[in-house]
Amino acid sequence: MSKFILSAFADEIDANLETQMDVLDQHGIKFIEMRGVDGKNLVHYTLDEVRGIKSRIDARGFKLSAVGSPIGKIGINDDFELHLELFKHTLEIAKIMDCQYIRMFSFFIPKGEEPETYRDEVIDRWRQFVKVAQGSGVILLHENEKGIYGDTPERCQDLLESLNSNDVKGIFDFANFVQCDVKNYPDGYELLKGHIEYVHIKDAVYNGHRVVPAGDGDGCVEEILKELHSGGYEGFLSLEPHLGKFTGFAELEPHSPGYHLPEGGARSFAIAVQALKKILNKIEN
Repeated sequence: MSKFILSAFADEIDANLETQMDVLDQHGIKFIEMRGVDGKNLVHYTLDEVRGIKSRIDARGFKLSAVGSPIGKIGINDDFELHLELFKHTLEIAKIMDCQYIRMFSFFIPKGEEPETYRDEVIDRWRQFVKVAQGSGVILLHENEKGIYGDTPERCQDLLESLNSNDVKGIFDFANFVQCDVKNYPDGYELLKGHIEYVHIKDAVYNGHRVVPAGDGDGCVEEILKELHSGGYEGFLSLEPHLGKFTGFAELEPHSPGYHLPEGGARSFAIAVQALKKILNKIEN
């Protein structure tokens, strides 16, 4: 039996954590993939400050689905030692936040160069991450971001299978693959379905690579969620709308939270939630 749990990058609603939680409450979402808190990335807070953030979300009944970290989102030729220290700090943050997952990346490849040239270095760096995290109970989630080593299903598969660790799993991000001109379904999904632990909900179109609400693009969101549902997926669907410049507010239904709001993060988020819930209603009913 599958179970989809909704979460969100709440910093796309507003920088302020209290406002983030206010809006999520309106939509019945009680999990946050925490990235930005009061205008600063969570990983750049001290551990004492993180404990204070934990107290604030506890008081409102929220939990983290993942730490939305920038780990691995540097150039493959950038200094790694300092970045590894930031990862160690991030791991401690995940423990304080009682969070099982850290979202991570596999390093930007220099423009014009073949990603395969840097394969061994990418895998070596990730093995160092895995070694540090071993025994912590925290799972490292690799996101398929455009421009990094693992930006195609084939290279995601290569990384995950080369590491061959229960502490490393995959995020399936529909829009990021579309923006790399990848065919999500059935190609990408079939290649990675055994590695999918977590899902990012945003969609995009091939023509111009513009981000759109789930189901309005070329990401095959409904098809893949249907496959996950029938396959018994139990885990998070994390909304990452990226709709800051989206103008389709007329599509909001009158009963939807956000209908009476002015254009902005909260209203864009309402559109994203509505689009996802329409898909889930078709799948689950």
